[in-house]
Amino acid sequence: MVFGGIVSSPRGNLTSQQSLELANVYLENATRATDPSIALVLCHDTEVSLSQAKRTANHSDGKSVREGIATAYIDLGKLLRSRGHHREAQASYKKAEKLGGRDHLPEQPTYLPNSNNVVPSNGNRSPHVREPKVAGPSHHPSPKQDILSNDTVTMPRNIFTHNLRPLAIVFRPPQPDTRLDDTPQLAYCLGLLQSSHEPDETLDPAAYKWLQVTKSDVDEKERLRALAIDVIRAFKRDELKDAKAVTEVVHLAPVLETDDFRYLVKEFYSGIEQSGLLDIHQLEGLARLIQDADPTHLDTDDLVKVLDLISSRLKDTHHQSPQHIYQLTLTVSHVLDAMADANVKDLDREKLHEPLSLYLDGLKRSNDSYLVYQAAYAYQALQYVPDNETLWQATLRRTGNVVKGVSGLVSAVKGLDLNGFVDGLKDIQQGLAGASEAIQTVKTAFDGVSSLADSGQGFMECLKVGLSFKRKCAWYPALRGADTLIREGQLASFRTLVCEAPCRQDPAFQWGVCQRLGEMAVNSMWDTDTRRGAVAFIGEMYQNDAVWGDQANVKQWILNVLMQISSSPGVETEYVRLLLQELGKNGDIKKQELFQSCITNGHGSHPLKITLSPLGSPSLLDRVQNRPDVEGNLRILRRHRSRARGSYVYIPHQAKATIQSPDDARFPLMEKVMEFLSSNQTVFLIQGDSGAGKSTFNRELESDLWQMYKRKTGVIPLHINLPAIDKPEHDMIGKQLRREEFTEQEIRELKMYRKFILICDGYDESQQTHNLYMSNRLNQAGEWNAKMVISCRSEYLGIDYRDRFQPGDRNNRSEPGLFHEALITPFSVDQIENYIDQYVILHQPLWEASAYKRALDLIPSLKDLVRNPFLMTLSLEVLPRMVDPGQNMSTTQVDRVSLYDQFVVHWLERGKKRLGEKELSPQAKSAFESLVDEGFTQNGIDFIKRLAVAIYKEQGGQPIVKYSRFKDDGSWKTEFFNREDENQLLREACPLTRSGNQHRFIHRSLLEYGLALAIFDPQEWKERRATKQVLERRGSTSSTFSFHIDGTTDEVAEAPVDQGPDANSPLVWRYFLNDPSIVQFLSERSQQEPLFMQQLLDYIEHSKTDAKWRRAAANAMTILVRAGKQFNGADLRGIRIPGADLSNGMFDSAQLQDADLRHVNFRGAWLRQADLSRAQMAEVQFGELPFIEAEEEVTSCAYSPDGKSFCVGVSRLGIGVYVYSTTNREVIQTFTGHARGVLSVMYSPKGDRIVSGSRDSTIRVWDVETGDTLHIMIGHNGTVSSVAYSPRGNTIASAGYDKTVRIWDMDTEECRYTLSGHEGVVTSVAFSPDCNFIASGSQDSTTRLWNAATGACYHVMKRPQSVLVYSIVFSPRGDMIAAADNSDVVLWDVKTGTCRLHLTGHSNSVHSVAYSPLGDLIASASVDRTIRVWDIEARVCCHIMAGHSGIVTGVAFSPDANQLVSSSSDETIRLWDARAVASHHNSTSPRDEILDITFSPHGGQFATCRSDGTIQLWDVESGSSHNISIGHEIKTISVAYSPQGDVLASPSANSTLTLWDVRTGDPLQTFTGHNDRVNAVAFSPQGGQVASASDDHTTRLWNIGTGECLRALIGHTDNVLRTVYSPHGHQVASGGLDSTVRIWDVDTGDCLQILVGHTERVKGIVYSPQGHQIASASWDSTLKLWNTKTWNCQRTFTECGILGLGAEYSPQGHQVTFVTYGKEVQLYDADTEDCHQSLRGHLQKVTSVAYSSKGNLIATGSEDKTVRLWDTAFGHCRAVIPDFNNNVMKVVWSPSSEVSHFVTICDDESVRMWTVLEGEYHYRIHLCWSSGSSGLAATDASIQDVRGLSLVNQQLLEQRGAIGEPSFGLQVATE
Repeated sequence: MVFGGIVSSPRGNLTSQQSLELANVYLENATRATDPSIALVLCHDTEVSLSQAKRTANHSDGKSVREGIATAYIDLGKLLRSRGHHREAQASYKKAEKLGGRDHLPEQPTYLPNSNNVVPSNGNRSPHVREPKVAGPSHHPSPKQDILSNDTVTMPRNIFTHNLRPLAIVFRPPQPDTRLDDTPQLAYCLGLLQSSHEPDETLDPAAYKWLQVTKSDVDEKERLRALAIDVIRAFKRDELKDAKAVTEVVHLAPVLETDDFRYLVKEFYSGIEQSGLLDIHQLEGLARLIQDADPTHLDTDDLVKVLDLISSRLKDTHHQSPQHIYQLTLTVSHVLDAMADANVKDLDREKLHEPLSLYLDGLKRSNDSYLVYQAAYAYQALQYVPDNETLWQATLRRTGNVVKGVSGLVSAVKGLDLNGFVDGLKDIQQGLAGASEAIQTVKTAFDGVSSLADSGQGFMECLKVGLSFKRKCAWYPALRGADTLIREGQLASFRTLVCEAPCRQDPAFQWGVCQRLGEMAVNSMWDTDTRRGAVAFIGEMYQNDAVWGDQANVKQWILNVLMQISSSPGVETEYVRLLLQELGKNGDIKKQELFQSCITNGHGSHPLKITLSPLGSPSLLDRVQNRPDVEGNLRILRRHRSRARGSYVYIPHQAKATIQSPDDARFPLMEKVMEFLSSNQTVFLIQGDSGAGKSTFNRELESDLWQMYKRKTGVIPLHINLPAIDKPEHDMIGKQLRREEFTEQEIRELKMYRKFILICDGYDESQQTHNLYMSNRLNQAGEWNAKMVISCRSEYLGIDYRDRFQPGDRNNRSEPGLFHEALITPFSVDQIENYIDQYVILHQPLWEASAYKRALDLIPSLKDLVRNPFLMTLSLEVLPRMVDPGQNMSTTQVDRVSLYDQFVVHWLERGKKRLGEKELSPQAKSAFESLVDEGFTQNGIDFIKRLAVAIYKEQGGQPIVKYSRFKDDGSWKTEFFNREDENQLLREACPLTRSGNQHRFIHRSLLEYGLALAIFDPQEWKERRATKQVLERRGSTSSTFSFHIDGTTDEVAEAPVDQGPDANSPLVWRYFLNDPSIVQFLSERSQQEPLFMQQLLDYIEHSKTDAKWRRAAANAMTILVRAGKQFNGADLRGIRIPGADLSNGMFDSAQLQDADLRHVNFRGAWLRQADLSRAQMAEVQFGELPFIEAEEEVTSCAYSPDGKSFCVGVSRLGIGVYVYSTTNREVIQTFTGHARGVLSVMYSPKGDRIVSGSRDSTIRVWDVETGDTLHIMIGHNGTVSSVAYSPRGNTIASAGYDKTVRIWDMDTEECRYTLSGHEGVVTSVAFSPDCNFIASGSQDSTTRLWNAATGACYHVMKRPQSVLVYSIVFSPRGDMIAAADNSDVVLWDVKTGTCRLHLTGHSNSVHSVAYSPLGDLIASASVDRTIRVWDIEARVCCHIMAGHSGIVTGVAFSPDANQLVSSSSDETIRLWDARAVASHHNSTSPRDEILDITFSPHGGQFATCRSDGTIQLWDVESGSSHNISIGHEIKTISVAYSPQGDVLASPSANSTLTLWDVRTGDPLQTFTGHNDRVNAVAFSPQGGQVASASDDHTTRLWNIGTGECLRALIGHTDNVLRTVYSPHGHQVASGGLDSTVRIWDVDTGDCLQILVGHTERVKGIVYSPQGHQIASASWDSTLKLWNTKTWNCQRTFTECGILGLGAEYSPQGHQVTFVTYGKEVQLYDADTEDCHQSLRGHLQKVTSVAYSSKGNLIATGSEDKTVRLWDTAFGHCRAVIPDFNNNVMKVVWSPSSEVSHFVTICDDESVRMWTVLEGEYHYRIHLCWSSGSSGLAATDASIQDVRGLSLVNQQLLEQRGAIGEPSFGLQVATE
């Protein structure tokens, strides 16, 4: 050909013009080619030539060359497009556009990516891996990846589609003249200095910046090189030279100078030569040294000497272990590789070549498969050493480069023409053995498997036959090239090489490829997609016999490698397991038999190796740098903390993200904290209720971190007990280290060079308000480098609690996402049982574990109590004292306060016994006897009460008392902590602990209990009222407390105690409104002790006449309301209760005239017909704000920048905008002028102007003060739907129905430019905070991002499911865009244009979205008439505001984030208190949806949980209820009673589960340990354990007694949704998203059986009452019945719907019922599986099915708003209840068999109790009571002459129906 000279020339020598001409020739031939394969290859060659032309082009070539290149790219794109290669055509067009060919580009349609051949993946490649900017053809993974010739093969397109940056660990570059952390960091720095990185290469920016600075710093470069030399010298001096020292110098070897490298090689040589026994560490180090070396450093003589040495050691193999032989052979391979690269020739055949050949050939007889293969590889390397370089050079002949050594191969590969490389391999193969011998293999195909098995020939025999030891093979150089490509990250090129190599079917080549892929798969330095790609590559080689051959030995090797991968730590074993399952089904029966044989035999003994040994401590570099050694003191600290940890029962905790998080989002707390520690987050807040186990978790976390601690470079865990540190807001780390006796020099060393994990315990107990992270200046320049894990009781935190923990001040957060939080949830049933088991083993109490479990199972409410870890401890301590295991425990009543009562008595009596057995001094003994005579226990309780009172009175409840005998002599502390014998004895006997001079109760709750006991001690008051006998002592004799045994009750004495209220009571001198734990203790007392309730009522009564009792009265009223006391019709005239919390109180028709109600919290109070005349009501709180009636549709709303006003747009003609005052909600301005309604309004940045957009196609700018129209802008061709001011105030953007966005100049009123591109109505427009961008949303379902200066479109953002985008808004930081996309809120990343988050919950379209000023919340307004507020960090809806009766058209936050304003088509404007995290309205719409209901086992109570995080406990008889307020940060979707009925469990979305006291509402225990949402909990039948199912793929069994996680049941491969115990408690069943049901052994945690058959998630699992059967329901619309003896599936029912209702067994277990699609309920015989009845009658979906306790009736609830009652014998509908206003969501029968009660719950929050009365021929259903969440009720309440009532609250009450006129005269002064 005429251009043959050009083609035959190396491309690197061509000019740009020649390359362009060559490209055009290729392109012309490609156009003419009829064969698509040839055409595509020619297109690729065109691309290669054009890339070469572009690289070599310069200014001297002229403009014509660049234009020619651009034209060629366009022509190439057209050709590719015409042949269907659209993606490649787009790439060609883009290159032409960059070269100036934009004007000639054709129209380019958009094509969706090809989704064929997709292997399961977690997502895209890891974001930290950048695409390399490599010149030339290596940009393309495979030049023939779509259509290949007969010499190539295809692979799935998603395997190794990109070249990556070379694999390396990147270290932090050091500052000049600072000490380096370790030797790898030194090696990294020296490597950078030796490289020639340019700015456009893929180098970490920080490293590149360091490199640019250091290259010019001669002194720093010399210092680093000197350090390396010193390390080598230190290695030489090191006598041990262990694996850690060897690893350290191997890190340095690749970056050493030539002389230094050769010096190191000789040192290794000497070490191996002189060692008597072979030093395997040095041998391995030498192999790595040579393997990673720069070829220019390798001296031929040195290599020959090393080979000679190894050869001589090989002769002694009978003295060596198999591991030594393998390592020797591996080292031989590396040395021979290096010799082949370095052109070493003419080895002494007699001395080296022949002995090595014979030795390696002899290894063929080994039974070690790895050794055989390594010997074959070494043999091939040896074959290449003696020859000249002709054939090796031929391999790369067509690249135009002469390759010398490994570095030459690397450089060649970077610019390699892989076609030429492959052709070179062909030359080698043909030249070495002739074409007939090129791919000569032994036939061991699958048709010979049977004979192999018969003859006994196995894998080793196949391998030995398949490897050639007698000739050169092309697979050796091919694998060398593959190694280089992998090392450089050129994975796409590696894929091409493997697919196109002529030796690809050679078994040795395939073995080598599989081994390399296996090592990639287990190497965590590769990203997940790459590792999965390696596994998929191996799987493809196994499955595709047509391409890779059908040789059994290769298939066996592949399975061997895959099995190794599946058993390697850190690998996604489930992915490999699924692949192996798939491979087991591949091929014919013989191939499957081969598979089973391999799986049975297992994999080999040599693991896949990818890592070096860890470095020593102190390291060689440490010795060189003279670093002060702090490790000694750290070891002492570690031992000290280990001793301080002591022995206790630990159950791993579960938690969820926040109180608002849903219950199905629970996770193991420890795993979540570990995840936090590996992230870039800096503060982790752990919340939990009192006794939830926060301190226990902190101790366990510290212990785990110390176990994980790595010396020198490891992060140091430091536990800080905050109450014990003086002013921890300053230098708390230094203060703690000084307490641990670190010297100042050591502290400075740690501060400068080490990192810490601070575990700060007791933020609440230290009564902190500071942000400790900020006040300690953590992670700032020159300060401590630390992450912080900090714990705090939930109730201590206020609304804005995050400000106390988040890095950065409130108005300037340093970075988003640096803060994380979790809330501990209570124990599960399994945890309780596990706790008991461990407790019994550890403490060996009087009871056996079975007795505890029986007590928990039988005593009502006890199981709920022990879900709290601390209460579990108390329970196990006192249960043997409280009850007799032989008695009838079902009548025993135990609650929280009774446990504390008994625990304290038990503790004191145990202390008394211990002191009695102790050898005391005469004085102490006399004091002890005196205390015993007076009543030791009574004295101890008095001491506890007095101390608790003093702590609250003198130091505000700060729990730690610091006492110094000299400093505090004469103070209040002396009374308790002096050295008097009686005080010392009482301190020793009481539940107190001491650390140095610090004293505290062993648990905060005991301090609170002590104070509550000081307020009212039942025993003390019963002694006072005794009429016949006065008890002089209170000791170990039986005492009466607030618990009842065997049904006995304590009655109040008939003769009252003649005594008024106690003026010295803490209720008188302290408000306890913010001490919920104390209020709970006292509310429980008031419920149990009528005398105490009367005392509280007396305080209230006395306050009517004497103001000194007002604080006590406020406390009393708060306690009584909390206790559920109702004041309907009560005479409360003149009471003084300022500040009382009366939320949810019942005051129907109450007389409150003249009452002092200032600052009272009336949230949710029932004030219907209450008389509030003349009451003082200044600053009262109703938790709601009044709405504004606009008398016309309100379309939009906005706050002024100063928050003093807000404006709304209305649809009324002529009047377009109203401006309201935020103070009095009155109209202060009306703007008129628009001809049609206004759709959008916004304030200017200064607040002096308002812009409005109207249906009249105009934009108007108004003067806020005068109401004048300042500007009218006309330009839109239709309705203006949205307007926005730029943050600078000089520009306005508008969006319209004409599908455009227009930008207006405020000075000229002219349209600067129009943004076109949307294909539908543009609904919304917004400026970014920095004015650089404009975002727009449209009905074309897209959100677009525009350059505000140029109008260029940066991103077009669209989800596949998008329909309409109604509203968009930028985040305050400008990094995110929130878009109202259909019924979701979608968050888009401004930088990348990718979807970061979507928030789902609205049931209809979202019309408006708004960010809070801090950017942590988003509000969304919807057509579904609600406003939802979303917590972005927790990714949950934290509350729902319902009250509008029409579409909510707009929503906006006030500038201070305290309020929300919303507009609606219902002609109202509503204001909401954003701080209260509650909706402020009076509406019949659901506010806090009831999510679940469950009866207690005894049937006298039931519990409901709500979406606002509240659990309500209801009395069946009276309908009264009391709340367990979890809080809005936690959302619980279900509740479960313990078998005893005294404990309630609630799983949570923050990965925890919580146990609650059903009598008091107190949290008992929170279990943390899951690291994701907890979906379900189940109590064990015995009640000692709780099982929890979580999205973290585990089920955990928790011991309720100890709080410890007994078992983590691991096996599910996806979220676990359900878990259930077998009736006898020996098994746990779990099911979830992986479509399986797994059966677990409770005692061992072993998986007994996997029930496979469902194809979708398993949503329901239930055991039959006898345990002989399991029913499982799935989203695949099936229900399966499984036999628990055989585990066979007995029956599968289809068309069961996806509601997740599951199956319901009758109480006797004879029937099973389930819901089919729509409206039917099926009844089947559980044994015969025959269908008994089909219950038909409902008109809509059946939502709930429940059997009565006797099993004769079934109640069904439906979306048709009815409940139906059916008899189970005949399936007849016996009754219909049609009186529901909303869907009936739940029907639950009382378990009591005495009365037929059932409860219904509807969408409207109504809770109704029904009784079924059976007649002779029919059933009558009677409504017992009904309750619904109605919010504030004030109908006909009188507010006549009320004083101090704000106008806002007056409006609110009047809207709620109150009557009368308040007084606005002089107000009574506040206290």
